[in-house]
Amino acid sequence: MTRKERAEAARAVLAMARDAAAIILAIYEHPFDVDYKSKNDPVTVADREANARICAALAAEFPGMPIVAEESDPASYAGYHRAKAAWFVDPLDGTRDFVKRNGEFVVMIGLAEEGRATLGVIVVPVSGRAYVGGVGVPAVAVDGGGAKTPIHVSRVTALAHAEIVVSRSRRQGSLDAAAARLGVRKVTPCGSAGLKAIRVASGEADAYVQPAPAGKLWDACAPEAIVVAAGGRVSDARGEPLDYRSEVIALDEGFLASNRALFPRVKDLLNKSEEP
Repeated sequence: MTRKERAEAARAVLAMARDAAAIILAIYEHPFDVDYKSKNDPVTVADREANARICAALAAEFPGMPIVAEESDPASYAGYHRAKAAWFVDPLDGTRDFVKRNGEFVVMIGLAEEGRATLGVIVVPVSGRAYVGGVGVPAVAVDGGGAKTPIHVSRVTALAHAEIVVSRSRRQGSLDAAAARLGVRKVTPCGSAGLKAIRVASGEADAYVQPAPAGKLWDACAPEAIVVAAGGRVSDARGEPLDYRSEVIALDEGFLASNRALFPRVKDLLNKSEEP
């Protein structure tokens, strides 16, 4: 896509994500059943209905482009890794938090072109706040009325002053120990990969780190596009670029998002957390 096309796509996709967020909120406000795809992997009607609505809208707006979505049949996106561009959708990122009713869940839609994240849209249903950014698309927060505010990663340069956000559901003691050894100011558990990423993109936290496993490609695409547009860096735990043309959906090598100044030190922290 050209910069202009990507900006137009951002507007369309934001509307789709807000539509899905409304579906999710309507379900959230009433009792709902919880199923399990596997142990500790819940799924609800909100996940499925939001997934269906987003995929139908993307297919209509961008015909022929693969849609790699968490609640879709994998057969529907077979061969996505051979396409020049593909959408990556997590219709309800933070289902465990949705089930706990703590508000820490989001809708995420990301675009990857030539294997790299180029556009991201994240909507927080409980607040109505949205975050958008990508290649040629400025990183902004958008309130429920449509007003935009530019966002940027923090300018913290020392680990002693840094706050790192980590997964609440995938919390690892080794990561906390490494953070303590390196003198990180604060380690904050938080639900939803998308929420952690937008905290970094908006400068509310300085890094988001997750040793492997770190979810799937749909957990990373929108967050990466927004964090990079906001001036940050994103990689796997080794510091290697994420490849959205990989045939492996799982983020087997972890995930790291940080401001640029702290990136090398945080990468070191993340790798130390994996040492025996």
